[in-house]
Amino acid sequence: MTLLALGLNHQTAPVSLREKLAITPSALSDVLGDLTKQQGVVEAAVLSTCNRTEIYCRVEAGAEHLPEHWLAQFGQLRPDQLDTYLYRHRDGEAVRHLFRVATGLDSMVLGEPQILGQVKEAWQAARASGALKTPLDRLFQQTFAVAKRARTDTRIGAHPVSVAFAAVRLAQRVFSALDQATVLLIGAGDTIELAARHLADHKVKRLLVANRTLEHAQALASRFGGVALPLDDLERHLAEADIVLSATASREPILRREAVKQALRQRRHRPMFLLDLAVPRDIEPAISELDDVFLYSVDDLEQVIDENRRSRREAAEQAEAIIELQVEHYLSWWRASGEQDTLKQLRQSGETIRDAVLARAGEMLAQGRSPQQALEYLAHTLTNKLLHAPSVALRQAAQQGDRELLHAAARLFDSSDRAASTDANPDSDDAQHPPQARRTG
Repeated sequence: MTLLALGLNHQTAPVSLREKLAITPSALSDVLGDLTKQQGVVEAAVLSTCNRTEIYCRVEAGAEHLPEHWLAQFGQLRPDQLDTYLYRHRDGEAVRHLFRVATGLDSMVLGEPQILGQVKEAWQAARASGALKTPLDRLFQQTFAVAKRARTDTRIGAHPVSVAFAAVRLAQRVFSALDQATVLLIGAGDTIELAARHLADHKVKRLLVANRTLEHAQALASRFGGVALPLDDLERHLAEADIVLSATASREPILRREAVKQALRQRRHRPMFLLDLAVPRDIEPAISELDDVFLYSVDDLEQVIDENRRSRREAAEQAEAIIELQVEHYLSWWRASGEQDTLKQLRQSGETIRDAVLARAGEMLAQGRSPQQALEYLAHTLTNKLLHAPSVALRQAAQQGDRELLHAAARLFDSSDRAASTDANPDSDDAQHPPQARRTG
């Protein structure tokens, strides 16, 4: 079995590609079901945010490339169109990557807190879909403990800067006096709520909130002194907005070029600042061709975020040290778990052989054979069948000079010999004093 983490993010792929692979929460269950039906995929979880789409999965030998082929097919791309943008991690590197993602070390905003909640949502969705088994489920649970410790023991989470904060900071650079600006927020999710909070802190002049579900827009607007709008009324009120921030889960653009062009006429070409925080994008890219429009996507926040990144280097190094230790802890458990699986398979194989031989001995008795014949058959056949596979393996090891396997077998059967001699010798100390009755002192 191989543990894999693969995907693309803001560092490896542009938003135009990321939006093709974005997976909405409502589609996640179907996506997980389709992925885990692929031959060789044992378990899987999918993380999809505005900055990344990633698959975490455990696959059988020979199926290592299947998840990336599936991802290309999902995005209606050829594998070669995706190949140069993907990162791929195996086993220990996959564990390390997930720990770094959840801790915020791989985020555009170093140490940003939202990603941990998004990882938890990905885990919950995979659990609810029946896509997780014990190894991956345990990995996610340990991930949450690692992220919590990193935030407790270091200052990686001190003064957190979210994408929403960076967006408001960028808007402030374009419109220095936010208290004179009307801001239109499209959506009502976490990112828009954070943006509304930051805008309220800057005492924005007027706040409009448009959302497909009016009740959600009303709940958000009431908390920050704004006005709620149904999404169908968006174009009617667009000309009122100096600043537009959009972050929805729509698969198609919500704001089209013609609507913005008409709004600019009504505004007599007073400039508009548009910031699209969604992936896939909410605002049609062709709008950037219009005069008097400043259109930015989530990828354009990099410069603002760099200032935050420099201030957190030392905390990030401390968090990396915590992660390194915890990676080895998980791998130790995983290796031990694999050994338990081997023992379980060995016992199941032995019990299957035992049941078959015992059934045949019973048939012999039913056919009138003597108990002695049945016992001799049972002992002889059971010994031969149980020792056949290890005998063949040891013979091959001797022929190939595999001394490691021969030494391991010698140790294994040495302890077996001691146990057998104890059972066979009624005068031995162990036979006279079994463990539960052995004298001490």
